[in-house]
Amino acid sequence: MTPDPGAGRIAAIHPSACREYDVRGTVPETLDEGAAYAVGRGFATRIRRAGGTRVVVGRDGRLSSPMLEAALVDGLTDSGVDVVRIGLSPTPMVYFAEATLGVDGAVQVTGSHNPRDDNGFKMVLRHRPFFGEDVQDLARMAAARDWTEGAGSVEQVDILDAYVDRLLAGYAGGEYRIGWDCGSGAAGPVIEKLVQRLPGEHHTLFTDVDGHFPHHHPDPTVEANLDALKRLVADRRLDFGFAFDGDGDRIGAIDGQGRVIWGDQILMLLAGPALTEHPGAPIVADVKASQALFDHIEGLGGRPVMWKTGHSLMKTKVLETAAPLGGEMSGHMFFAGEWYGFDDAHYAAIRLIRSVHLAGRSMTELRGAMPLMVDIPETRITVAEADKFAIVDRVAAALARDGAEVNDTDGVRVRTADGWWLLRASNTQAALTVRAEAGDRAGLERVLAELDGYLAAQGVRR
Repeated sequence: MTPDPGAGRIAAIHPSACREYDVRGTVPETLDEGAAYAVGRGFATRIRRAGGTRVVVGRDGRLSSPMLEAALVDGLTDSGVDVVRIGLSPTPMVYFAEATLGVDGAVQVTGSHNPRDDNGFKMVLRHRPFFGEDVQDLARMAAARDWTEGAGSVEQVDILDAYVDRLLAGYAGGEYRIGWDCGSGAAGPVIEKLVQRLPGEHHTLFTDVDGHFPHHHPDPTVEANLDALKRLVADRRLDFGFAFDGDGDRIGAIDGQGRVIWGDQILMLLAGPALTEHPGAPIVADVKASQALFDHIEGLGGRPVMWKTGHSLMKTKVLETAAPLGGEMSGHMFFAGEWYGFDDAHYAAIRLIRSVHLAGRSMTELRGAMPLMVDIPETRITVAEADKFAIVDRVAAALARDGAEVNDTDGVRVRTADGWWLLRASNTQAALTVRAEAGDRAGLERVLAELDGYLAAQGVRR
């Protein structure tokens, strides 16, 4: 392709980088400065055509993020929008800036929880997630050079203190002894400031931002990544602990005994106070969540809404249903009502502390009282990117022929006499994801045997 005037880059977006929720690829193989510049040009054009003029930009702590951010800003300004740069920041702080600074959109440079050489862009347009066909549109615009022209300005703004102030506004969560593991990700500076102002006793791990992720990978949905936090909680005899992913929009948690509190269990803890304040309201959870969660929401008088996995899809559903709360197994927790509707792991921690306080019981007691279900956590099966959706479609067709009880909200969630299993295509990786749950070990074995049979028919092994 012809280099763009003034850019000095080949501005193109690799087709594999256009994902359902965002633009994401491996640097430099499928994501580089040219792609970042093209994303900036295209997103700025969409902003201007919607009547907007200003965009906030942040970046996580990955090694490639400063380079990608610089190219992104060049693209945004060359298409005529003004840029408010907030620098190194977790994704929720970028969302907060978009909600409060009077801008028309936001772009965060982040690889989220993915491997350290991955990176990408999460976007918001007029307080709504920018995803799906919008992301595909950026690639089309780059190929056609369908961009506005201009000369936007750039200003630097520090909103860290304002964000922490907002997190703590009206805090009424009591005093606890808590461990915090930031995994060397972008949450570190926020948590350092937050714990200085929270009552109680706080112990932090890996708050220095380091894109090498030298201690462990920043994905709190993988239990092995919580080992350091478990040791901290045990050694210091803490009440509970929190962990964060690379860009601070996913939360992980453990109780005082080191037991993991999975995403659907976190949502169970948050649902009680939410439904006390919003009686009868919908609560949105993704298809990977335990049946125990949906039953719990219903038992509290709420309306459980099962929806598709993915932070953009979930945010949109929370807005559409006017739900005060939503959550995913992946640790994305969405708060509306007194918050802004986006996923925020730092605010989730504040709300979890409050939930424990309002319950009048310890986190360990609350975790211990949850329904005993036997399950497998979300498991990824690597397959070719080009095959993953087709495999799910073929399994769905086989289930239909067999007369199975299937929920096809996102992939296939199959009810059996013993429990349920889920098969879906990952929207962020070249993988299938599976989940299964039953009331006891023998039941889980039967559920898994059925799942494995359908996978084997497609030449796939779990």
